[in-house]
Amino acid sequence: MLLTLTCYAPNAPDIGYLLGKNPASVFERPFSGGKVWAFYPDVADDHVTVAMLTEIDPIGLVRGPAPLTQLGHYINDRPYVASSLTSVALNTAFGSALAGRATSHSERLSERMRWEVSVGVVACEAGEEFMTRLFAPLGYAVTTTRLPLDLRFSAWGQADLYALKLDGSQTVREVLSHLYVLLPVLDNSKHYYVGEEETAKLLAHGGVWLAAHPERELIAKRYLRYKRPLVQSTLERLAESDPALREAEAQAEESAAATEVAPEPVEATPGLHEQRLNTVMAAIRAVGAHSLVDLGCGEGRLLSLALTERSLTRILGMDVSPVALARAGRRLHVESMAPMQRARIQLTQGSLLYRDGRLRDFDVAALVEVIEHLDTSRLSAMERVVFQHARPQRVIVTTPNREYNVRWEAIGEQRLRHRDHRFEWTRAECQAWAERVAATYGYRWTWQGIGPEDAAVGAPSQMVIFDGNPGAGDANEGEGNEGDATAGKETLA
Repeated sequence: MLLTLTCYAPNAPDIGYLLGKNPASVFERPFSGGKVWAFYPDVADDHVTVAMLTEIDPIGLVRGPAPLTQLGHYINDRPYVASSLTSVALNTAFGSALAGRATSHSERLSERMRWEVSVGVVACEAGEEFMTRLFAPLGYAVTTTRLPLDLRFSAWGQADLYALKLDGSQTVREVLSHLYVLLPVLDNSKHYYVGEEETAKLLAHGGVWLAAHPERELIAKRYLRYKRPLVQSTLERLAESDPALREAEAQAEESAAATEVAPEPVEATPGLHEQRLNTVMAAIRAVGAHSLVDLGCGEGRLLSLALTERSLTRILGMDVSPVALARAGRRLHVESMAPMQRARIQLTQGSLLYRDGRLRDFDVAALVEVIEHLDTSRLSAMERVVFQHARPQRVIVTTPNREYNVRWEAIGEQRLRHRDHRFEWTRAECQAWAERVAATYGYRWTWQGIGPEDAAVGAPSQMVIFDGNPGAGDANEGEGNEGDATAGKETLA
């Protein structure tokens, strides 16, 4: 991935001192995602172009200690698009400039110069208008060009990939910090765990300009991967650092105090995923379940709640990703559990597309936001595995309601909520699927929405509960699916 920055200023070669890179040499260094080069393809008295080239190792990303969990294959777009990996490369190549330091000509650090920035390929599912909303308030003229999905096959249409050009007057540190923060925001994905350290990075590199940015809340949400405690903490600290925001908040509080009389306390509303998990747990309790299998358990959020239910004496979490299972083990503190607690739960690797004897004899099976990650051509295999072969007494399935996407500006009617989603159903499509599956495998079904109900488009999430007789039918009859996964699977915890 190639990124170029052209600076127009008197004595332009001085930029080499500010960036900490000699225009006469080529900088090369490995970093966590691959290798980065910095060099100067054009140097003149009145302008200088510095280029940063990154070579990403896609196999290393999947095999590494902190891989992108959504990269299920070695073939992916990370080597070719600007992303959080580009931010790491920027810090590797220009770390001193990002920190506002220079060993020489430091008097020019505060000088505003005209910069032309060209980013070869940006992945941005939110579209061109969103890119302008991020960069224009910072003083850039923004030019975007949407790229085709494949140059050879025009009928395939456009990709969510863009060539991005920026033109504006900035200091060296400003232009680098804007790219460092906003490129991962555009890509809306990070290749490493997002925790408190990311809050510190966001404030260190974006705090000066982010507090006044009209999209600061959306930037914080996407940069911090929608982790509410981190986002809330960041926004509070930004408000503390911006006098204008503090004054506006004070005026709002005074206005509210003047008009309100004895306001009643308002309970904090749980986030959508928390509401979803609580709803699923209520459906598990309703049948007096003693055993639960969480299919596609991810990082163990539902399992954590299940462990608090004393009636559940047998709990199995299964996921295709060993990385997710390792994180689930850490979340649940499996290694340090008391022996009796440890005996209740097992984490294991497996696929929903293969018949697996370990999934038999459970009271409840839960598939929480899982099926939309499967190709539609493979849904029938999943159905046979769960409803025909495993055949629990109750199956709980949650999945997004696509109709609700119009209520989220960054998604809209035409986009899916996550880049790994293969589909998202409307309420009618979900209910039609439930009707077909129930009729095929001898289950009864009920449907309900999860989350705030909208009169026009329903709730943001939807849940189907299938109830049947676990002894009905022969689990070995009928056509098999892609294989039998019972043998050779490793139990991870």
